[in-house]
Amino acid sequence: MGDFEQDTRLEGADGRYRATLSPDWEIWGPNGGYLAAIALRAVGHEAKIPRPAAFSGHFLSVGAFAPVKVEVVPVRQGRRSESFRVSVSQEGRGLFEGLVRTALEGPGLEHTHGSAPEVPDPEALVSSDELRDPTWPRYAFWDNLDARPLHPERFREPPQPRDPVWVEWYRFRPRATVEDPFLDAGRALLLIDTMSWPAACQPHPEAAFIAPNLDVAVWFHGSARESDWLLGEHESRVAAGGLMGTTARVWSRERKLLASGGAQLLCVPAPPR
Repeated sequence: MGDFEQDTRLEGADGRYRATLSPDWEIWGPNGGYLAAIALRAVGHEAKIPRPAAFSGHFLSVGAFAPVKVEVVPVRQGRRSESFRVSVSQEGRGLFEGLVRTALEGPGLEHTHGSAPEVPDPEALVSSDELRDPTWPRYAFWDNLDARPLHPERFREPPQPRDPVWVEWYRFRPRATVEDPFLDAGRALLLIDTMSWPAACQPHPEAAFIAPNLDVAVWFHGSARESDWLLGEHESRVAAGGLMGTTARVWSRERKLLASGGAQLLCVPAPPR
């Protein structure tokens, strides 16, 4: 089992950092959301405004479970907002390129519209650990999350086409929350990136393709530092021409909207079973 706080730690200063990608976050190689969270945390080391507002980035290639270099370059640093470029590379090969925006909290227009999905609290649901057949293959990544599915029948019925929607509660383990505001935002970033494929693949249970993320974009609306459980709500409204588009929202235990975003996925032939 990995530890999100420990496995995203960086060494270095002045915009040049090092981290080591842990095999505890494996899905088709190092998980993209995990890599993006490292990039976001590195920006937090350079930012003067400790409030991430927006994140976007492109996944360039799949890395190895080995050291990476992370470079953070200020694009603009104002009194109310900052912009940073962040690059992650490994042995001279680019893995990720991103942009991060920070914003100072202050007075402004306020409203809320819409509400979280009407679902039971996580304690009322059975963990996927209990539902899953232990003989099924499993990537190491899933040991890092306590997941509470809304549709346990997926674990009992033969694979069948379903709507391209994925709604589940998640709690990171062994530690559920973190204090660093950038790493806290990284929890939502990781979920928005990772759960895009589970949503998009629902109509295609016997697909000849998988679809890694080309990119990920997230807008952060509030802090989740007090919320141990996060509700991920994902949907893929269209898949065409080899691309699968997804949108997502992440809610706190109290049904407060914490982040929204999405990703574009690229279909590639599935590896042999």
